[in-house]
Amino acid sequence: MSDLPSEPVDGAPAADRARRPDLDDERARAVLRSENDLEPVELIRMSGTVLRMGKAMLSTGHGSYRVKAAMAQVARSLGIDRHEAHVTLTEITATSHRGPIFRTEVAEVRTIGVNADRLQALSDLANGMHAGVTVDEVNRDLDRIESKAPLYVPVINAASAGVACGAFAFLNNGGWVEIVGATLGAGLGQYSRRWLLHRKVNQFGATVVAAAVACLAYLAFVLALDAVVVGVASRHEAGFISSVLFLVPGFPLVTGALDLAKADFSAGVARVTYGMTILTSAALSVWAVTLATGLEADPIPRPDLSWWLMTVLRLVASFLGVLGFALMFNSPVRMAMWAASIGMVANVLRLALADGGLAIQAATMVATLVVAVLAAVVGPRTGIPRTALSVPAVVIMVPGVAAYRAVASFNNGQVEAALAAGSQAAFVVICIAMGLAAGRILTDRSWGFER
Repeated sequence: MSDLPSEPVDGAPAADRARRPDLDDERARAVLRSENDLEPVELIRMSGTVLRMGKAMLSTGHGSYRVKAAMAQVARSLGIDRHEAHVTLTEITATSHRGPIFRTEVAEVRTIGVNADRLQALSDLANGMHAGVTVDEVNRDLDRIESKAPLYVPVINAASAGVACGAFAFLNNGGWVEIVGATLGAGLGQYSRRWLLHRKVNQFGATVVAAAVACLAYLAFVLALDAVVVGVASRHEAGFISSVLFLVPGFPLVTGALDLAKADFSAGVARVTYGMTILTSAALSVWAVTLATGLEADPIPRPDLSWWLMTVLRLVASFLGVLGFALMFNSPVRMAMWAASIGMVANVLRLALADGGLAIQAATMVATLVVAVLAAVVGPRTGIPRTALSVPAVVIMVPGVAAYRAVASFNNGQVEAALAAGSQAAFVVICIAMGLAAGRILTDRSWGFER
């Protein structure tokens, strides 16, 4: 064995190494400082804030095209040279460029819902961005917006759904029994759905339960009436379909269709698929209830009313239907009133055109084009996002009754009836998308021309 003293790795004699025990700590700190100098710390903070804005927008129900635009607005204001984002229904992949460096981040948004009040607040924040804003300022605004409580307590939210479905019942040719039954059923169904979702229950499971509660509540109502007036249940059982129309996923279907119109297929297909899955979950629940209880969903004959009286009642029902949906989406009263006014005009026009012999698909496309144009006129003048005006206004046109009847007919082996109802529902949804897209193309240069 050698008698020579051992040498440490850094070349210092062992005696010197013993006298300098902090050498390793100093070297570690030096390496850490050099690594920190390489990290784009400010770009990391900016990129995180932009991504946070996108996640907040996505969770409120905005379409991917608007999420991308809002993220770009924030990025420019913070001083990011270029920002690119890929947005789907639940995920965002974003890259921020500043000089020769860039940062890519991925985020997932598991909360899929609609909050029109927060939607407007975030849109106002994005539109109000100015050069020189700081990361801390944007984060403070986002903290304030995300901490806002819902505008309406659960009972009011449920009552809004009830009013909307009661209006639906009349527009589907129902009388006062159907209207009251649908109002009660939808109110209880929406209350149960909200209760389940706030407890993080799977949303498809919550949809199934809510649809069953709505149908059973309607059945309980007509059976109670039947105990007083024999025969009421058999004459009015078809109105139960209207009690589940609050489950029609209007926001994802409409924003998904608009994403497709913008050639954003990954987002559009995901949204439409999600909407159809929710619709199918509700329809299967409705079918199971009908199978267990014997309820029938045969079409209700149109009431024998004069043209003037029918038109006035349709105006009232359309207004209340859109108003109920808007309030259910947590819209402020002013926003809900504007959406209801637009939806009232467009829906009555649609029904009048259909009564005049125009195919319901074509009448729907004309009506949704009117909605898009009116939203383009009203939105900038009121400061309300177009989405918050147009989606509640067209939800009342989504053919929920036809979709539910299609699923029920398929499960009962009535293939011909199922295909007829399903094809009608599909073509009406396509025409809704075409009308809204046409309206945006005519009123928005960013839609009319590729950049």
